[in-house]
Amino acid sequence: MIHSYEELNKAQEVSETDTFTIDRYRQFFHFFHPDVKKILDVGCNTGRGGKTLKELNRELQLIGLDCVNSRLEKLPCGVYDQKVCSYSTNVILESSSIDAIVAGEFIEHLYPDDVTKTLYEFYRLLKPSGQLLLTTPNPNYLLLTLTSRSVLGGAHVSQHYPADLVKHLKVTGFDEIKIFGSGKVSRYLGQYFPWLRVYGSYLVIANKVT
Repeated sequence: MIHSYEELNKAQEVSETDTFTIDRYRQFFHFFHPDVKKILDVGCNTGRGGKTLKELNRELQLIGLDCVNSRLEKLPCGVYDQKVCSYSTNVILESSSIDAIVAGEFIEHLYPDDVTKTLYEFYRLLKPSGQLLLTTPNPNYLLLTLTSRSVLGGAHVSQHYPADLVKHLKVTGFDEIKIFGSGKVSRYLGQYFPWLRVYGSYLVIANKVT
């Protein structure tokens, strides 16, 4: 078992070429509150998602966070206002300073104990009424069930059933939690199809209400 997050994530090179990344960040942008300006991009990788957000709104202020410094060094010029090489469990940024946190296909790369620590850290960083938007592979995905496969394996060291993640977020203090379909299937069915099992990934949006 690989315990170092740096090594764990370096081993998953596909994250730098994921064909759905652009769509995922467009989906994030679609759900941003109108007053969102300062965004923490968690697991920003080489910045393809941030570049998409910046193209959609040049006024956004982006902070890129990743634990692999070599990826941060590849961030495109003029896209990120700040880059932070850090784990998500202890981010050296001011409390209540962020309007929105995006974390695309990220929390499944955390060991279970660090998922809890990370959600509390996200809550700390967000301003009141701030948004958390994250996607993660869907353990209930019908294709996984039919082929007897699992989300777990390789760089995926935790899995998150939608109902369990909602409970986890509520315990952390988040509220107004909504779930939508994501992943490649959403290109054909959109994000509102009522049977979540058809989606290989799902989007959770949660607000810090105090």
